[in-house]
Amino acid sequence: MSLQVINLGLPKTGTTTLARALKTAGLKTADHRIRRYQTTNSALHGAFVADLLYRGYFETDDPAAYLTDFAAISEMSCLRGGRSLWPQMDFAIIDAMRTQHPDAVFVATRRPTWDTSQSMLGWSDLGTDRLPERDIPGLPQGYGDTSKQRETWIDAHYRHITQLFAGDARYLELDVTAPDAPKRLAKHIGHDIPWWGQANKGNVA
Repeated sequence: MSLQVINLGLPKTGTTTLARALKTAGLKTADHRIRRYQTTNSALHGAFVADLLYRGYFETDDPAAYLTDFAAISEMSCLRGGRSLWPQMDFAIIDAMRTQHPDAVFVATRRPTWDTSQSMLGWSDLGTDRLPERDIPGLPQGYGDTSKQRETWIDAHYRHITQLFAGDARYLELDVTAPDAPKRLAKHIGHDIPWWGQANKGNVA
């Protein structure tokens, strides 16, 4: 199976909502981490999508080499257990996926910047500890514990992605709060979207 839809959005921008929408559209979706029920390949059970993307890239030149069971990726970053991996902010990974999967389309889920920043702050220890304590592209260790710093980082990411995909019809920045979000997503990926809503009510993922 080849990747069809790849999300480059940050955490807390509706990635869980996107995952559920893609699944209802019939696309087997990798969301942050591989669950046991998703594949019979026991070597992938519990693996982080970010780790698999980097392994694939460095070992085979194809970031998706170890994700052949999946048609879509809804969340790819990893900030746990001392690991800080952000493929959606890595030009080399993005460029390789564009080259190796020419038929894939790219999405960048987004919410209003302030809402995203506040959601990060309210999600477990993401905003209070993990972001400021780890080195992250565009957000070095020691930064990220204030709203201003998080908002600056968030906006810079989307400007970067927009520039990388300038003029490329395979890219869609998707405001998940917009009334026409499911319609725009369906048109972009070429699949009907039977479900759209808020998968993590109270704190959008």
